[in-house]
Amino acid sequence: MKKLLVSILLATAAASTWAAMQTATLSVPGMTCAACPITVKKALSRVDGVSKINVAFEKREVAVTFDDAKTSVPKLTKATEDAGYPSTVKN
Repeated sequence: MKKLLVSILLATAAASTWAAMQTATLSVPGMTCAACPITVKKALSRVDGVSKINVAFEKREVAVTFDDAKTSVPKLTKATEDAGYPSTVKN
């Protein structure tokens, strides 16, 4: 019985620490030329945990898929801001 209880506790603890993939859509109004999306994408790709970046230049938006155990939305917006393109989370 003790082994079963320990196994359940360990499985529960491990499951709670598993990361979840999240997707955030960022509004980046400063993307005004053809080179801007390249710079924004490059900045976001340097953030640990980012796995996918989809830039919609016409909409001035970026969809970013990331591991929430490695990064967060504030880190993503900081990366774009540091690259010269302030962004906000689009609702």
